[in-house]
Amino acid sequence: MGTSIYFWIGFHFFVFIMLALDLGVFHKTTHKVPVKEAIIWSCVWITLALLFDFFIYLDKDFGHIKALEFLTGYVIEYSLSVDNIFVFILIFSYFAVNNQYQHKILFWGILGALIMRGIFIFAGVALINRFHWIVIIFGGFLVFTGVRMLFQKETEVDPEKNVVVKFFRRFLPVTKSLHGDKLMIVQNRKLYATPLFLVLLIIESSDLIFAVDSIPAILAISKSTFIVYTSNIFAILGLRSLYFAIAAIIGYFRFLKVGLAFVLTFVGLKMLASFFHFEIPIVVSLGVIVSILLVSILASVFIKRDEE
Repeated sequence: MGTSIYFWIGFHFFVFIMLALDLGVFHKTTHKVPVKEAIIWSCVWITLALLFDFFIYLDKDFGHIKALEFLTGYVIEYSLSVDNIFVFILIFSYFAVNNQYQHKILFWGILGALIMRGIFIFAGVALINRFHWIVIIFGGFLVFTGVRMLFQKETEVDPEKNVVVKFFRRFLPVTKSLHGDKLMIVQNRKLYATPLFLVLLIIESSDLIFAVDSIPAILAISKSTFIVYTSNIFAILGLRSLYFAIAAIIGYFRFLKVGLAFVLTFVGLKMLASFFHFEIPIVVSLGVIVSILLVSILASVFIKRDEE
């Protein structure tokens, strides 16, 4: 791996402790997450990510280049997480999931995402290290995805068309209504899944689709498995609090999706350029990405919507 096993053990121990504190202490009881609490937790996760980046900067085995790679990867993954939030809002609205149950679903959904992202990252780094030409495929895919996102219409969610849901319904019946925050119940000595479990399945399958875009994007920034993995995990860990922080105001950032499209396109072009031995400095990459995101947010705030 090129990174000490102690770093891997320490990082996973930290993640386990934070998840245990999150669900077992701070969110032990099911409740509606207020915006203020969500903003505080978002700041906590961002602060932890920056402190970890500072540790990378100070460590002699990593240094400032790896620290910049981590920061750039984290910014990319965290910003792309906003696209996940659009889908999460639609899913929860479709199933009329009460706000107080959403935190639990997102917790288990993100826990599954951590496992899937880990598999994707290790496989992606291994492929690039073994077959360098695959960066053309990854880069081209990112450019295509960015252009498609730029002209894509509003996202729609139809759970009945979800392949995972269709497959699951063949093996286990689903109740017609929610049963609190329960994922499974027993009725007449028969096991049933609740619609809340279907919501979890759809969120997991949606994140799998998003990973297809986000993993190649961060692989364009760094080839270090540890940097790619940790920056991705930190972004996912902060996704749940980010959801509750901006779910109520996300409609105001209507140009953010355009910004994300340009970010994906730029990262794809960066990956293609690297194949021809033209490396864009990591400082320049970080500056371009942050500038695109800031412009899209400012445009959303200052450009008034055409009422007609």
